[in-house]
Amino acid sequence: CPSLDQPKVTEWINAVACSYGKKIDVVNYIFVDDEEILRINRQFIGHDYYTDHIGFDTSQGSFLSGDTYISLDTVRTNAEKFGTTFDDELHRVIIHSILHLCGLEDHTPEERQQMEEAENVALSML
Repeated sequence: CPSLDQPKVTEWINAVACSYGKKIDVVNYIFVDDEEILRINRQFIGHDYYTDHIGFDTSQGSFLSGDTYISLDTVRTNAEKFGTTFDDELHRVIIHSILHLCGLEDHTPEERQQMEEAENVALSML
């Protein structure tokens, strides 16, 4: 399990959700390795590739809830690839999942750009 400043991260997640008019109900982060994220991706999404996270949204109205599986292996690989620290990349993935729960998508290039901008704003709040 990564060494996160849980009270600080929890406060940050709540602040980001609030900035979208949302409240956190129950959001679970489950840290796994690449093989587990691949298994989940195949079983539940039907994709046969590694990813940094997979989220399952169970939100009700403005109350956010869900489970997010994060591959620490892929976070580590991406941190190296993007020239950032493991902790910074992990924070990016954590808040990316919250932004999805807030309604942001990243399927098209335009949506990906909006998501990246939203991530940067959120990361500046940490």
